[in-house]
Amino acid sequence: MTASRRNDLVKPGRKLAYQQIGISIFLVVACALVTYFCWGLSYAISALTGGAIGIIPNFIFAWKAFRYSGGSVSKLVVESFYSGVKLKLVLTALLFALAFKFMAILPVPFFGTFCLVMAIPLLAPVFLKN
Repeated sequence: MTASRRNDLVKPGRKLAYQQIGISIFLVVACALVTYFCWGLSYAISALTGGAIGIIPNFIFAWKAFRYSGGSVSKLVVESFYSGVKLKLVLTALLFALAFKFMAILPVPFFGTFCLVMAIPLLAPVFLKN
């Protein structure tokens, strides 16, 4: 199976994943702007940090999970998916630890935008019809 044909099989999933990441970025920036104008810079930085901790691991997972497709490479598909999940969890924990260690985090905007980013994959299929 050629590489271009293999990639055709993952295009819909990859497209949906990247659309969800785009929506996440847009909503995090919008929330940070609203937070900035309502409560100030420190709240907005916390909101951006929480959103980034949600977006960055999701992007890495989407990149890893949709690298391979097809029956002839099914083992690679499964390994890539599971390594993407593991990397996402480790990266999320590491980013949380770094944020708590080196930043003055305000919990409401931080966890609010993080939870928003985590909820987007649940809501996006309703709004993103292919």
